[in-house]
Amino acid sequence: MLRKFQRTLQVVLFMQLALIASQASAGHHAKAEKKDIVDTAVAAGQFTTLAAALDAAGLVDTLKGKGPFTVFAPTDAAFAALPEGTVENLLKPENRDQLVAILTYHVVPGKVKAKDVVKLDQATTVNGSDVTISVADSGVRIDNAKVLKTDIYATNGVIHVIDAVILPQS
Repeated sequence: MLRKFQRTLQVVLFMQLALIASQASAGHHAKAEKKDIVDTAVAAGQFTTLAAALDAAGLVDTLKGKGPFTVFAPTDAAFAALPEGTVENLLKPENRDQLVAILTYHVVPGKVKAKDVVKLDQATTVNGSDVTISVADSGVRIDNAKVLKTDIYATNGVIHVIDAVILPQS
């Protein structure tokens, strides 16, 4: 009788621990979604150049808006891989239109999760041009950029991290 009671107690405790763990996990996920796309990217710490570019292009308020948006976000390393002087040149006020065209090429209207991206071969961006999506054993590519991380959720959309800055076809 004592063994049966101990076993029942163990099962109950295990179930309670599992419930607490799932609530903590759900709470963490919900907490992550309390930031919009811009704040989520800034908090990640690897998108400082993207944040500066969004600011220079006047797109911060847009990406803090209702959305939903899907952003293919190049890392700081992706921007650093551009030819020397490219970023500095794009950030100049006289090149704002070109910067807006490039940045809006990284944004797709709607919330497109990774499970949906892999079913597509292209997507129309906010700037009106299509990005090419390819799926292979080596991973998913958006134009020439490899997707490094997917489904970073924000209150107004989702971010997929890419390893290169993608450029619209002229």
